[in-house]
Amino acid sequence: MNRLVVMTVGKTHSGKTTFAKQLEAALQQAIVIDQDNHAEFINKHYKKLRPIEGPNTLKFSVTEAIVNYATEQSDFHIILSNSNLNKSGRANLLRYFHNKGFKSIIVYFDLPTDLLKERVIRTHRSKVIFRSASSFLEVLEKQEKSSEIQPSKDEANYIFVIKDPSNTAGIIQQIIAISDFR
Repeated sequence: MNRLVVMTVGKTHSGKTTFAKQLEAALQQAIVIDQDNHAEFINKHYKKLRPIEGPNTLKFSVTEAIVNYATEQSDFHIILSNSNLNKSGRANLLRYFHNKGFKSIIVYFDLPTDLLKERVIRTHRSKVIFRSASSFLEVLEKQEKSSEIQPSKDEANYIFVIKDPSNTAGIIQQIIAISDFR
């Protein structure tokens, strides 16, 4: 079986988690690994250990342990559902998977800012994942200033761009077809 790593890339409220869950349900032998879950777990149970400033190295360590376990101890396709907005971070992570024989797919959510702002304003999502931001709107505003978001063609074996949320079902079918190709 060709193992896939599917990395969702996009700003807050762009549909990454929803897409990842739908892909996991449709793709046989797949697992979603979502750093937001790890942040929530740390903030709920180990808040005192969380770094006050700088990168959240504890969250990254938890994620790394889960990724390593899933890679070494299972034969699942791996769906990484989080922002993945930093190009160098994506490159390092995808290099890890390429060295393990995975085929890589980036699904880039390039939705209009107005739609994302509308979603952020209406959201009922818990803010327990936050460490330094006070709202999803603040997160979105910080992400708007980033210049490294859009993936380049050489980052992964396959790149899909979602500009309209109604396109996700078709992209899921294309990923299933890639997973079936031996």
